[in-house]
Amino acid sequence: MKKNSKIYIAGHLGMVGSAIKQRFIKEGFLNLIVRTHKELDLIDQYSVAKFMASENPDYVIMAAAKVGGILANKTYRAQFIYENMMIQNNLIHAAHKHNVKKLLFLGSSCIYPKLAPQPLKEEYLLSGELEYTNEPYAIAKIAGIKMCENYFRQYGDNFISVMPTNLYGPNDNFDLQSSHVLPALIRKFHEAKIENSDVVEVWGSGKPLREFLHVDDLASVCVYLMNNLDATGLYRGDISHINIGSGEEVSILQLAKMIKNIVGYEGKLSFNEEYPDGMPRKLLDVTRLNTLGWQSSIKLKDGLKDTYKWYQSLENHVNSI
Repeated sequence: MKKNSKIYIAGHLGMVGSAIKQRFIKEGFLNLIVRTHKELDLIDQYSVAKFMASENPDYVIMAAAKVGGILANKTYRAQFIYENMMIQNNLIHAAHKHNVKKLLFLGSSCIYPKLAPQPLKEEYLLSGELEYTNEPYAIAKIAGIKMCENYFRQYGDNFISVMPTNLYGPNDNFDLQSSHVLPALIRKFHEAKIENSDVVEVWGSGKPLREFLHVDDLASVCVYLMNNLDATGLYRGDISHINIGSGEEVSILQLAKMIKNIVGYEGKLSFNEEYPDGMPRKLLDVTRLNTLGWQSSIKLKDGLKDTYKWYQSLENHVNSI
């Protein structure tokens, strides 16, 4: 990519999109196109087609999606599959119609079967049954992967897909009803500390193992792959995407203890096993990514401190209004 290339970042206000935008700016890419949801409804096919025809971007980063934690996935099943499918269909097809030079589609590690061997290799996609809670979201993301792959196979479009592990960092969603486990725990421990609560409840058993990647690491690798990986190099054999992860995992119990210590909460933990655990383990095999010359650099403990500091600044801003 050239520094003056026109790059459209879909979902630039979200945690992922905002980090990618800042990474591009940091590396000297200043011709960035962004639109808010009010300015462009990505679910509306006509609006997307009109936008792409008008702006004609050279490159597209697909960071826009309907996302949420385990409770949101379980509750809004129809919305998760419908909205994500529509966003993907509209953007990928419009990128094809308007000859976008390259498109990067961001998925999720929940695409893999619930009981797939660990660590999860790219070729395990579609090799077994999905975890029920994540199924609608996962199916939508799998469809996005296969759209990118087959628009390359039929039309030669330079569309690639990356599958990040669990992400966290500044601009995350800290709403207790719709957030992922890590930001939810940060908020719970912070509020418990402020309110001098004796116990913090953690959903599930605490036993599942999870891998976490700081969003700034993800932004770094997305820009790196846009410069160093094309569809011709990706779609070999049965590979349709590249895993993005840290290669390290912790249990939810370990994560809760780490956040508890960082926040400085001195009470007890209580695990509510009436809530589902989801997949027992979810660690990505990042061998292919490392072979391409990239590996994560932000350690979990450092990333948690950074995220909690950002959350505190957000709380202070809200309280000062």
